Amino acid sequence: MLIHPNFDPVALHWGPLLIRWYGLMYLLGFGMVWWFGRLRMRTNPSNSWTLKGLEDVMFYGILGVVIGGRLGYVIFYKLTDYIQAPLKIFYVWEGGMSFHGGFLGVLVALMWFAHQHKKHWMDITDFIAPMVPLGLAAGRLGNFINAELWGRVTDVPWAMIFPQVDRQPRHPSQLYQLALEGLLLFFILWWFSAKPRPRAAVSALFLIGYGGFRFIAEYFREPDGYLGLLMMNWSMGQWLSWPMVVAGVLMMRWAYRNKPSQVG
Repeated sequence: MLIHPNFDPVALHWGPLLIRWYGLMYLLGFGMVWWFGRLRMRTNPSNSWTLKGLEDVMFYGILGVVIGGRLGYVIFYKLTDYIQAPLKIFYVWEGGMSFHGGFLGVLVALMWFAHQHKKHWMDITDFIAPMVPLGLAAGRLGNFINAELWGRVTDVPWAMIFPQVDRQPRHPSQLYQLALEGLLLFFILWWFSAKPRPRAAVSALFLIGYGGFRFIAEYFREPDGYLGLLMMNWSMGQWLSWPMVVAGVLMMRWAYRNKPSQVG
């Protein structure tokens, strides 16, 4: 039986300033996206990306992640609470971010970037998609350090006790998601995008991969206490993920049927 190390969520005390591990994980995630983005530019010389273009699109993406992630959490998970206390929407230091909200925020931000720079939206998402799982992996590591989003009670040999929660052995579901939505999805997308594919195919595979892996991982993750399981005994995460898989399959069919300009 494993026991969670009970990390201090604050990585560094600097006078009155507190630097939290979760914030550092965001910086790590954005840093890896930037680094692998530069590598992708070098290994795919046929693309038209420049370093400035990468930095600009990351700026738009960061805005989309932060604003969309926060609003998604408010709308999808605790709308009633925030209607009663709307100013708490801005209390980001109390936590509360939604991947699906952040995902929608990034899509909107990249649409605006594409419009501003006269680029095809799908060319941008195809370029960015392979690096996104690295940011997701960093975020799940932050969840594990904070001992949040823990798993369901289980008797598997690697079960972990989270003393901050209770004394019951649970799935370390944060690590499952780190492995599936983060590392495995990154390797799949990096391999798939290494050769020219029809426009939108890489983005479609991201939707299929993330939606599928997240749907599976939710069976091991404890449902949010204020929501529980919804229809069909699915969690909110599963209800938000299956449309991604459907959209990804339809997009993949469209990409290979139409085969517009190939992208690297």
